[in-house]
Amino acid sequence: MEVMSFLADGILLALEPINLALIIAGVTVGLFIGAMPGLGSVNGVAILLPITFLVPPNSAIIFLAAIYYGAMYGGAISSVTLGIPGASTAVATTFDGRPLALQGRASLALVTAALASFVGGTVATVLFTLFAPVLASTALSFGPPEIFALMLLAFATFVGLGGDDIPKTVFSICLGLVLAAVGFDTISGEPRMVLFEIDGFMRGIGFIVLAIGVYGIGEMLWTIEQTRGEVTTTNPKMTAKGMMSDAKEAAQRGWKGTAIGSLIGFFVGILPAAGATPGSLMSYGVAKMLSKTPEEYGKGSPDGVAAPESANNSASTGSMLPMLTLGIPGSPTTAILLGGMVIWGLTPGPRLFIDQSEFVWGLIGSFYISNIAALVINLAFIPLFVWMLRMPFTILAPLIFVLSIVGGFAASRSIHDLWLIVIFGLSAFFLRKFDYPLAPAVLAIVLGPIAEPTLRQSLLLSSGDPMIFLTRPIAGPITVIAIILILLPAVKLLRRKKTFAKN
Repeated sequence: MEVMSFLADGILLALEPINLALIIAGVTVGLFIGAMPGLGSVNGVAILLPITFLVPPNSAIIFLAAIYYGAMYGGAISSVTLGIPGASTAVATTFDGRPLALQGRASLALVTAALASFVGGTVATVLFTLFAPVLASTALSFGPPEIFALMLLAFATFVGLGGDDIPKTVFSICLGLVLAAVGFDTISGEPRMVLFEIDGFMRGIGFIVLAIGVYGIGEMLWTIEQTRGEVTTTNPKMTAKGMMSDAKEAAQRGWKGTAIGSLIGFFVGILPAAGATPGSLMSYGVAKMLSKTPEEYGKGSPDGVAAPESANNSASTGSMLPMLTLGIPGSPTTAILLGGMVIWGLTPGPRLFIDQSEFVWGLIGSFYISNIAALVINLAFIPLFVWMLRMPFTILAPLIFVLSIVGGFAASRSIHDLWLIVIFGLSAFFLRKFDYPLAPAVLAIVLGPIAEPTLRQSLLLSSGDPMIFLTRPIAGPITVIAIILILLPAVKLLRRKKTFAKN
């Protein structure tokens, strides 16, 4: 009952006129920041952080958290309408969101994303409210072996993403891992795989560069090649009655992905330094594995949109938990929020709930209000986003190209990265022509920088003994499950060959 009393006070604080205005403004700004390729919640929160010094700390953190929420919703917009992930958290949304848009069902994809995001954020906020101290202590017990086991599980869920052609899927994952290794060695600090000693490779290859190249330039070239230059448009229909019908279909066909994403996203999000991207990718893989119709994934399945969208919103709330209770950021965006709290004179940690209870519960109360505001504002803007798709592709293609170039440059301000975007776009186009799956490569470049250092740190802890991944109480079961999932496609293939031989 004490928790409910604190929560009621927090919601009332969030509903004060200045805080409510900041929530609406933050969610709206975040929605468009998330939709812009190359920006995302990290840049949005960082750019707008100085503005918060004009308001009290309570209002400042509520505003920045609202931007974070809005950006998580907004990432789906460019993924669906343009085929370019607004941020790494929305890359899995592209797998089914873009095919739905090309079928003239962008409204269904966007409505599904909005509803799944709302459910994921709400589930995570309720779990946050009820179990914050317990979950924080559990997350703290995750060391390098546990984090690596989790990353291995994420890779395992994606082994079957490329269909039945396992060698091509493995090749795609290996290609992504190679690209993720470019730059400085995380342990020794030595440069590695720096092609022709070009300085630009010293910084490594950023995810946003690969994502814009593969899903922006590559998708544009593929569509042009498929249509042979004909004037094409998806001609989507948008009515209030249609939105209601889409909402009903989203609830019927996306509930399982939403449930999976809400739970996986939150528990991955609370892990220090994990963030929403691994959670959304893992949720997509698990939803596909548990689906009765996995063949629909990648071709326009509402469940394939619901799983990553519910996961990234759930994870964004979960990542706040270690920041507030332990002083450890759960994602790059919460790292910036943590810096803001320190500047405002607040000390994150276990004492924060006691010494600054009004601040903490005001923030938790704002999660509920921000979630509702984000849903309403997102649904209100869907007709505008769908209208964009009525443009002929002869107009849309140059627009996608310009946005890809501008978004890529805005992220790093490097001409080197612009060349990489073009090269990755061309490479993705040719890989797709030869039926190589691109999603596993994208997964690898996202999770590679997390998996590699945790693997090496774990082996340093165990003096090179790989059994550390099987003997630890948390890492062991996760590793066993991952190994089973990795071997499962091979077992299915052998059974199929055996059946074929008998016939």
